[in-house]
Amino acid sequence: MSIPHRVRGVRILKAVSSPIRLQILNLLFDRGSLSYSELMSSLKMNPSRDAGRFAYHLKFLLKADLIETDVESKKYCLSDMGKLVIDVADRIEKEVHKPRSMIIRTSRFTVEEFDANKIANSLVKEAKMPTELAQKVATEAEKRLIKSKTKYLTAPLVREVVNAILVEKSLEEYRHKLTRLGLPIYDVTTLIEMKSKAPNLSVSVHENAGEMVLKEYTLLNVFPRDIADAHLSGALNIKGLSSWILKPNEILHDIRFFYQNGLNLEAINVAQHSLGSPQSLNTALSMTFNVLLHSNREIAEMQTLEYFNVFLAPFAKGLRKEEIKEALRSFILDLNQHCIKTSLGLELIVPDFLFDKRVIGPSGRNTGKYGEFAEESQQLASFILEVIAEESAQKPIFNPRVVLEIRPETFADEKATSILLRAHELASERRLVCFVNLLGKNHRYLTFSGSGIKFEADTSEDWEIDTLRTGCLGIVAVNLPRIVYESEKDKARFFQTLQELFEMAARALEIKYMSIRQRDKGFLPFLMQDANGDQYFRVDNCARVINLIGVNEMLDAFFEKTNSDIRIAFLDELRQKIQEITSKISGRRKRFTSTVLLPDFETAERLARLDIERYGIAKVRFSGTRDKPLYSTVNMLDLQDGKVSSEKLALNQRIKELGPRGNFTVVDLGNSECKPDALLSLTKQLFEEHSTEFLTYNRKLTYCIRCRKSWLGTTRKCPMCGSTNSLTVFDQYA
Repeated sequence: MSIPHRVRGVRILKAVSSPIRLQILNLLFDRGSLSYSELMSSLKMNPSRDAGRFAYHLKFLLKADLIETDVESKKYCLSDMGKLVIDVADRIEKEVHKPRSMIIRTSRFTVEEFDANKIANSLVKEAKMPTELAQKVATEAEKRLIKSKTKYLTAPLVREVVNAILVEKSLEEYRHKLTRLGLPIYDVTTLIEMKSKAPNLSVSVHENAGEMVLKEYTLLNVFPRDIADAHLSGALNIKGLSSWILKPNEILHDIRFFYQNGLNLEAINVAQHSLGSPQSLNTALSMTFNVLLHSNREIAEMQTLEYFNVFLAPFAKGLRKEEIKEALRSFILDLNQHCIKTSLGLELIVPDFLFDKRVIGPSGRNTGKYGEFAEESQQLASFILEVIAEESAQKPIFNPRVVLEIRPETFADEKATSILLRAHELASERRLVCFVNLLGKNHRYLTFSGSGIKFEADTSEDWEIDTLRTGCLGIVAVNLPRIVYESEKDKARFFQTLQELFEMAARALEIKYMSIRQRDKGFLPFLMQDANGDQYFRVDNCARVINLIGVNEMLDAFFEKTNSDIRIAFLDELRQKIQEITSKISGRRKRFTSTVLLPDFETAERLARLDIERYGIAKVRFSGTRDKPLYSTVNMLDLQDGKVSSEKLALNQRIKELGPRGNFTVVDLGNSECKPDALLSLTKQLFEEHSTEFLTYNRKLTYCIRCRKSWLGTTRKCPMCGSTNSLTVFDQYA
């Protein structure tokens, strides 16, 4: 090396020998160009006291060509030589502190030698950070890890250190993108312990852990900040958060599609064998079960088989009662055991619009018209009720749900009336049947999913297109009591907040629609299969639903002990406001969004608990108990001496009008005995005089696992064996 080069090298080494000058170089490396005053401030020097000392060090660095001045900004920055010096200094520091090898356990389940370049690459790839900035953050992370002398270095630990650096440097937008989704060890341990203590839980540890990760992803990476915060705070509740961007909430099947085209399993996996059209009742039910089984992976909640007995009737022609019942028994028990949440929509007479419809029967052939199979259709409805009654003798079967559709012609048909009476007998004993009101003039094409969501021929005016092979896209719940507390009972503020929450709910539903639309073939291969260019599932026709939670508690919080007339007047005003809001939302987004009043007890409890934590238990109006508070989600009517209070009916009439897309009325029978004919008369009264649309009867049942028997009401001791710790109380609508 020549003497001049050695002199320059000595000058550079002398320049970096001062801790202050080295600190200046590090500041310029970390933060980029800085002004004179910014450098002094960062070094925590006093301009009046330390100006001379600072100017000396700055001048020394300039002479050594380690820093330079930007002419335009008049700020100081590192020269190429300065960057080289920082790099050398970093390498020296690493060699001083670094053990022979720093090993890391990666997220790919491998053990590798630590490499800071991989941190920089991840920042560029995952967080879309500029390369130079990524290198700086990676270098800082490496310094801290080396100094900490951590013995057990893992990928999550490295990510935590990097995120801490990003927070310190106010690089929040990059930290958000780099956030790791997963569960702490404590949470995973808790999940495993819960499963070991309650092995009968239907959700596995794998499912639960996966759902929690997907929930975090959706809240962090899918929803805008305001929607995510509204869900977390309890102003809204997004149902099925873990599957929100993956699959729709409900589907109404048209099983004729598969009876005609067979089961195309190659749509799911090319290695699987497809099945042809069914040829008998057994194969038709087997195919129906397989349709539900495959759809269950692509549907978050309920599947409804509408006109189930009518479409199945051609396959029952000429069979003995015993053959039909055993085939139905096997089908029903399979659904129950596999926990496939299903609703069977049963017609007591063949609807007039189906009467002349061509049948899709054995081998997919057209074997007449559905009106010709009215007797078989009624037999199937009757046998389904018989099977459920027999299998529920010891313990009630809650799945599949049976929904009976009552039309004006029902009461003129002796056989249909007999089946309806048998259904009310079952309802009085085991509360297993729902009833749908199709008595109105405009109710001819109405269809209800098993959860109570209403579908009508209002889009294309074709009942098959609007009410079958579609479903519910998603449900967002709005916490009505919360709005009262936030608005401090100011009506104008109440309606303003209501509109803001409805807007957020609509945006969340639009996000779901766009996500499913973009990924449909990948995530919904079975539902999106087609036959001869006819795609099965009509996602564009799906309902977008806002569920109103806590109507009763909202009224209690708003009006306390005021009379029902004031409450009814407010409900009328609220209904009108909701119609205005949903009409604007639907028109602007060109997608129909409407409100419902449907049971959702998990959401009702979550929102009540969050409100109690926020406002205190003294202020919050809630149902249930202090240990298990919840908000109302159904129209609950109590039966007293065979009647329902007229005042309660008047209030509930207004409440259910808040949910034009679906409302669920439950009549609690208590412990009283109810004759089937009296219950049938009550159903007719509620349908004809009070326009109740979707109705069921509730019974509390106590089941003893030792005796395998159940009793009406709640008991603390088994009447047969005297056991107190083997009892389970079933109260589905508590």
